Amino acid sequence: MAENCTRKLIVEICNAKNLMPKDGQGTASAYAIVDFDGQRRRTKTKFRDLNPVWDEKLEFLVHDIESMAAEMLEINLYNDKKMGKRSTFLGKVKLAGSVFVKAGEETLVYYPLEKRSVFSQIKGEIGVKVFYVDEEAPPAPAEPAAEQKAETAEEKPKEEEDKKEENVEEKKEEEEKPKEEPPKEEEKPNPPPAEASKSEDTTAAATPPPPPPEVENPPIAHKEEASSTKVVATKSKAETGKSSQLVINELELRSLSGDHNRIAYDLIDRMPFLYVRVVKAKRANKEPACPLHAKLVIGTHSIKTKSQIDKDWDQVFAFDKEGLNSSSLEVSVWAEEEKKEEQKEGDAAATAATVVVDNCLGAVSFDLQEVPKRVPPDSPLAPQWYSLESEKSPGNDVMVSVWVGTQADEAFQEAWQSDSGGLIPETRAKVYLSPKLWYLRLTVIQTQDLQLGSGSEPKVRSPELYVKAQLGAQLFKTSRTPVGLAWNEDLVFVAAEPFEPFLVVMVEDWSNGQLVGQAKIHVPSLERRTDDKTEPKSRWFNLVGAENKPYAGRIHVRACLEGGYHVLDEAAHVTSDVQAAAKQLAKPLIGLLDVGIRGASNLLPVKTKDGTRGTTDAYVVAKYGQKWIRTRTILDRFNPRWNEQYTWDVYDPCTVLTIGVFDNGRYKRDEAGKPGRDLRIGKIRVRLSTLDTNKVYLNSYMLTVLLPNGAKKMGEIEIAVRFSCSSWLSLIQAYGTPLLPRMHYLRPLGPAQQDILRQTAMRIVTARLARSEPPLGQEVVQFMLDTDTHVWSMRKSKANWFRVVGCLSHAAILARWLHGVRTWAHPPTTILVHVLLIAVVMCPQLVLSTIFMYAFLILALRFRYRMRVTHNVDLRLSYVDAVGPDELDEEFDGLPTTRSPDTVRFRYDRLRALASRAQSLLGDVAAQGERLEALFNWKDPRATGIFVVVCLFASLLFYVVPFKVFVLGSGFYYIRHPRFRGDMPSAPLNFFRRLPSLSDQIM
Repeated sequence: MAENCTRKLIVEICNAKNLMPKDGQGTASAYAIVDFDGQRRRTKTKFRDLNPVWDEKLEFLVHDIESMAAEMLEINLYNDKKMGKRSTFLGKVKLAGSVFVKAGEETLVYYPLEKRSVFSQIKGEIGVKVFYVDEEAPPAPAEPAAEQKAETAEEKPKEEEDKKEENVEEKKEEEEKPKEEPPKEEEKPNPPPAEASKSEDTTAAATPPPPPPEVENPPIAHKEEASSTKVVATKSKAETGKSSQLVINELELRSLSGDHNRIAYDLIDRMPFLYVRVVKAKRANKEPACPLHAKLVIGTHSIKTKSQIDKDWDQVFAFDKEGLNSSSLEVSVWAEEEKKEEQKEGDAAATAATVVVDNCLGAVSFDLQEVPKRVPPDSPLAPQWYSLESEKSPGNDVMVSVWVGTQADEAFQEAWQSDSGGLIPETRAKVYLSPKLWYLRLTVIQTQDLQLGSGSEPKVRSPELYVKAQLGAQLFKTSRTPVGLAWNEDLVFVAAEPFEPFLVVMVEDWSNGQLVGQAKIHVPSLERRTDDKTEPKSRWFNLVGAENKPYAGRIHVRACLEGGYHVLDEAAHVTSDVQAAAKQLAKPLIGLLDVGIRGASNLLPVKTKDGTRGTTDAYVVAKYGQKWIRTRTILDRFNPRWNEQYTWDVYDPCTVLTIGVFDNGRYKRDEAGKPGRDLRIGKIRVRLSTLDTNKVYLNSYMLTVLLPNGAKKMGEIEIAVRFSCSSWLSLIQAYGTPLLPRMHYLRPLGPAQQDILRQTAMRIVTARLARSEPPLGQEVVQFMLDTDTHVWSMRKSKANWFRVVGCLSHAAILARWLHGVRTWAHPPTTILVHVLLIAVVMCPQLVLSTIFMYAFLILALRFRYRMRVTHNVDLRLSYVDAVGPDELDEEFDGLPTTRSPDTVRFRYDRLRALASRAQSLLGDVAAQGERLEALFNWKDPRATGIFVVVCLFASLLFYVVPFKVFVLGSGFYYIRHPRFRGDMPSAPLNFFRRLPSLSDQIM
């Protein structure tokens, strides 16, 4: 951003709803005080109104644009003391600077009012719009210092009056509630830097504006922000032109420090690299001017720089030190000189041909044992001039610097790397970002003045119309409706930033299939909303027909971008991001996720090299939230070592990190120039909620890939994971908040619609990442996002069935234990159950406390046996060991099927047999409920009559017999000795089985 650019923060206080009455008369006279960056503004007082409307815009000057995200905006509501006993606190709202948006993207957001202390009685919410405007700073006019002093003198009495009112309020609240936490002190803000500079020097104001002056008194930081987790950083004058203090959260500081260069590499091993920086060369004889290039030779490696004429090379080369097989490095400089050679062809005249010949200008050697070592944060090693040794052309020099560093060196990312094929873009480490997704809701209301049909076509007596809307490749349509009736239907699309330019709305006649007319809606200019409290404005659009129909009617629609939803682009059970689309609804940062991708071992070859031997060019892709990372590709190694570390911001602990390993097939192209496909090697997932905070998990995970011929173990990957959290309170509070944004519960989308939108979002993300440079392959993104979770699979169906059986196994174990007690399989246990039953009947108030105490003791004892290693993909749970080849072939078959008719017929018959068993099970479950319903509907008069008589005698019996006696007697009767038990089913069970069901009425 330009130095002469200033930023203003605009806070529009719109209204408040359902405030707490505080004036003693059932109302409140509310006003708002807004604090930001040491500046304070106040709204007007709305007298005797629990739902006040201000619609006031308050402007604040952003002193430091780069630190705006770390600032806090605080809005406090008070009851005016002129209309009550005292100036009473009505609530507050705190907003982080990271949720501020640019002008034009703002939207009205309602924030619930927070308490100041435990004893505060607060309710209601406040509607606010917050945005910032960047303006070019105008030249400072020559104004006398007296005017500036007069303006500040007018503002001081108002601020002092507010300060006195708040001090009186705080004293009275402390007297009435001594246990209440004392509110924070209000401090007088300092004047902006521009005013301070003008008051100090009036002569400088008449001159052109110099660089921003030094701020002697930085903005006041609130007490709540001055915690141990804050770091105060001071910027140098050389970078910003001024010195200002920034209050930055420690987690945000680590997150902003960069993934590769500035974070501490504490989860991975340091890999030694030999760095050679070749800057330029200097010739003793500059005539004639010809291209020069440098050549580096170390063992079997021989690399050339670019050829330049009167330009510097300034190239860095990084050699994996473990792969070097030499103890010396030779750097030579070559000149590409043109020479003319005469050629004779028979008796013809001699012709001259120009040939480029490399002429060596000299070389210099370095002993690798004497190369200095450098580890950041040491400053870069300065290159030096070295004389080139040459007998033919002495006096030439080359500027080179050689040092031994690690992958943490700043030059590593842009250097030529020996283990990843040099400077091939497809093999470099990259960071990708998923596009920001929104839901676009189009509400089709009605149409008017439609021009149906033409003169040559007969008119339909009652035509039926439907509306079709298209956004990019998405196409949805409404139901059919006769002319004159309204639809009032919602069509929901997935829109990705940058948005498609237009949403096309078409009205078609279903009777003849012709287009009546169409209209275009500009998507980037649509209204954005964050909740359902305000409906977007509806609009009329003219419909354009064919060329001879410039006006075909008009359509009434309502369109908006829904920022209160989170657009799901992953499977629901492995989601890694639950943030709302609107920036204003962003959740607070609760921690950081550090992932160290160390290496892999024992990888299997997945392709052949030169047609003679197998090889693997492996790289790793990790995905969490909107951030994708891709490590560099290690070529032709079965035990690659990446040792790369990355960091993600964590906003919710119940999310999943996905890591996949692939073989790079895109860096080589076929004869037609098309890149190959990346092959899957394996995938693992790590759920953050299973990790202990601030603990490093260093484990090796098995990589397994499912192929048409079965599951195959491809090797192991070594990963180090750490979930850092500075506040236990925020982490625990996250478990009590909804997983998805509020709109998912206020206006939920249907399951079928949600599944369609999820598949659409996956396709958009796949297409956008495939257009990056270098592209992230479509097959890679689909494998990471699990785009095939909705596809039918016999293996997955069996796995899910056995998961249900596993969940019900605990109930089955309890039933078997009760049966053993009932049959006296272990007499001491049955006797203890008798004693326990007597204790429960005699002291029923101890039942719940005993149950929870048992649960506490059992869980406390199981703590020592908790999972200490994060689980990987379970082959047994996935049911890949007992699956047949035909079932796997069916799973890999696409839609529509490409198999033979006989194979499809066999699979269809197998599916019918499986469905028949499920059909019988569903019928049995329905029959039990129908028998119970028949008992109360007199479908079997005799059975219902018997039940009525039993109910009458039971009511008389329970009127006489105490309930404790009944429970004790029923328990003793249930666990009676087998000597007093018959072999046939009991009478109540026989009675229930004889009741009629609707099974005999099914055709």
